[in-house]
Amino acid sequence: MIYIAIGGLGFLVINLLGIVSIKRIPGLKPITMLVGNGLLVFVIIMLCLSPDKLMLPIWSTWLGWCLLPISISMLIFSLFINLPLSKTYFTIGVGDKLVTSGLYALVRHPWLHWLILLLVALILASRSSLMLIAASIWICLDIALVAIQDRFFLGKMFADYNDYRRRTPMLIPNRRSLSAFIDSLKQSGTRNPQEG
Repeated sequence: MIYIAIGGLGFLVINLLGIVSIKRIPGLKPITMLVGNGLLVFVIIMLCLSPDKLMLPIWSTWLGWCLLPISISMLIFSLFINLPLSKTYFTIGVGDKLVTSGLYALVRHPWLHWLILLLVALILASRSSLMLIAASIWICLDIALVAIQDRFFLGKMFADYNDYRRRTPMLIPNRRSLSAFIDSLKQSGTRNPQEG
């Protein structure tokens, strides 16, 4: 159970990024990301290697291995490509522009879906019973942390966040956000490649 608590601490550290950005503390953004993600990677490896295994059919293990690269790729895309990497995670203070296109036109926190899929893939691939318990706790914890960040911090970080909050659902896409997502894909596909 200590690994589950360490993983929870990792999620908490990562979610401190908003406070660190608002307070403009030099050098703390990359440290926050490194420490939080380092804790998570360590405990996930340890939990997946746990000898307590779930009795799952072999096809579910293969499904987990198939979902793993998809979920990792999309998590990386939503956190480090769709968002401007340097301004979000390295530059002091808050980024200069709120991202409302791509996956962020669909929901305000699209990475959370890919994180959940990643945890499910890890449960299936490793068949770890401790990973199942940890994932259940971490998902609930991260949703709570995201709700707190969404309510109390992101509005202070970006002047137009409250308008974005009214237009775009937090986690569950709706017809309007799906249309905005499709429009954003069309706009990015029609841009001249030499423009940006």
